[in-house]
Amino acid sequence: MTGSGGSQHWAPGEHILWRYRGNGTEDVHICRPVTVVQDTPDLLAVWMAPDTECVRPVLADGTPVHEEPLATRYTAARTTERARWSGSGVLKLARPGDPWSVWLFWERGWRFRSWYVNLEEPRVRWAGGFDSEDHFLDISVYPDHSWLWRDEDEFAQAQRSGLMSTEQAARVRTAGQRAVERIMAWGAPFADGWENWRPDPAWRVPELPADWDRTPAHTAP
Repeated sequence: MTGSGGSQHWAPGEHILWRYRGNGTEDVHICRPVTVVQDTPDLLAVWMAPDTECVRPVLADGTPVHEEPLATRYTAARTTERARWSGSGVLKLARPGDPWSVWLFWERGWRFRSWYVNLEEPRVRWAGGFDSEDHFLDISVYPDHSWLWRDEDEFAQAQRSGLMSTEQAARVRTAGQRAVERIMAWGAPFADGWENWRPDPAWRVPELPADWDRTPAHTAP
């Protein structure tokens, strides 16, 4: 990292980890090695390349989480597994303090598909990357400026399963409404042309370190 006076930023091309804790725990259950595109006081942009080895949650018997019936999806025993990211890469954008990040998806041949607003805890910076906590509710945004809520059923089930209090759920819904206002106004990052961005062909795919689950961050370095 570069910087001084308490302001530390990664340079373009550096490799860091984008991680999510399990809800209400300090245990990391999602870890994605990414390459820094831009890291400034106003914006973090990272690239997750195709075929990146990541960590994801699975049921204790190895079954994918999304195959578990919704009623028991958040109470069934889980573990983690290492797996390669399939399909196209993902560009992730996040502004400090925003309770969401915005992801960009392309089809093959770099045909832009959509933005994805992932509602989450504001990211905490640590020496090796960023940690957050997913808030279940999401928003898809399309090039024609249309949008729709995603995963409302999972958001509701997370509350029924005790992973999110009524008060926290209300804060998340409010954050989602703020994101919708940004979409309706076609503000940053939707109007910033990131769909035309391309990764440096010289970048190599980051490796998943053996200690990917090292102690989660609490404060910035």
